[in-house]
Amino acid sequence: MTRAQQTVSALLLLSSLYLAIYLGLIPINETVQNEVIPVLPFYALIVLACFLGARLGYMILTFNDVPEEHESLKKEIEQAKAELRKLNVDVD
Repeated sequence: MTRAQQTVSALLLLSSLYLAIYLGLIPINETVQNEVIPVLPFYALIVLACFLGARLGYMILTFNDVPEEHESLKKEIEQAKAELRKLNVDVD
């Protein structure tokens, strides 16, 4: 099973479990059913955004710890500048 299939399977499982709880097919506490379950997707989206933001910040913070990628990026920038100069675009 590929990584994409595993991800899709997990998402389908979670969404069907959420739908079953949301529709009341799985009995739970009335307060949780009416106040927590309807806003659960929004909280999940916020948690995902916070996780991805923190991961992006960490990767930017540790970018210089990968010298070969740093050099590769510098070469790509110089190549892009050279190509733009050939097209008479003002760079710098």
